[in-house]
Amino acid sequence: MQTNGSKWSRIPGLVLAGALVLTGCGGTGGGPPGVAREAGGAAPVVTVAPLGQAPEAAPPATTPAPIDPPNPGAEAGQGAGEASPRPAWLGTRMLPLGTDGYGQIQPTPAELVDRRLISPDDLAPPAGDDFGATVTPPPPDVVRRSTWDPACPVGLEDLRYLTLSFWGFDGRPHTGELLVHTDVADDVVAVFGRLHEARFPIEEMRVTRTDELDAHPTGDGNNTGAFVCRPSRGTTSWSEHAYGRAVDINPFHNPYVKGDVVLPELASAYQDREALRPGMIVAGDAATSAFQAIGWGWGGHWRSSRDFMHFSANGS
Repeated sequence: MQTNGSKWSRIPGLVLAGALVLTGCGGTGGGPPGVAREAGGAAPVVTVAPLGQAPEAAPPATTPAPIDPPNPGAEAGQGAGEASPRPAWLGTRMLPLGTDGYGQIQPTPAELVDRRLISPDDLAPPAGDDFGATVTPPPPDVVRRSTWDPACPVGLEDLRYLTLSFWGFDGRPHTGELLVHTDVADDVVAVFGRLHEARFPIEEMRVTRTDELDAHPTGDGNNTGAFVCRPSRGTTSWSEHAYGRAVDINPFHNPYVKGDVVLPELASAYQDREALRPGMIVAGDAATSAFQAIGWGWGGHWRSSRDFMHFSANGS
């Protein structure tokens, strides 16, 4: 979560840990364009090219198959100048808490009904328009600002730090970061390579900080993230995020919905999944197709609730 309160920290039993189920590439060979493994592919560290540049003396890369159909509405408003500056109040308006511990659900602000905000550049943007990625052990500075500690169910040796180029709503390439389990690192890179190819817009992508887990909800966060070391609230089971085997994409555009609960709390305008706008995820689009190709499940198919942002290795 960001400074708006977290679905990871406040939804009891939302995501349960379970057996890893992968039917995709599973990191067993090849890899997406822009990523080159050391000889034999066995080393845990990946030798990579700078974002937007091809690796020197890299083996021929396999281009992912085109995605059909593309994300509905993804091309709309993609050009430079179509996105809006981030409102100065974003992340600052504390919501009153309800009896359930969530922020009170409120109407979506007019500026966010069709949310297309300029992406912040926390990392240097790519050198060009081509997709690029790096896969390395987590650097010490990233570990320090992440939610990892020795009590987490996954050790640092089993995590990988990814940097990934993505298209923003401003029509420009940006660089994001994720922490994921080493077993799924190649698969996740392949997914975001396909999203980049489809020009699926993402607002923000960064590692979740510890202080964000229990921050007072503002209901307007939209960070795309993966690893968060937290058990599901009200249970003794770790979430798939705590293992680095789950990814949430554009949470505001793709909220968690169960009964009267909508998270983020200001994202009610995105409950109508037929009113397609850029950044939304729907069945058969670029995002669901890319994750299906690696064997991951989508929370948009759940029955008692819908978690449209959420993809995980075991479908939970």
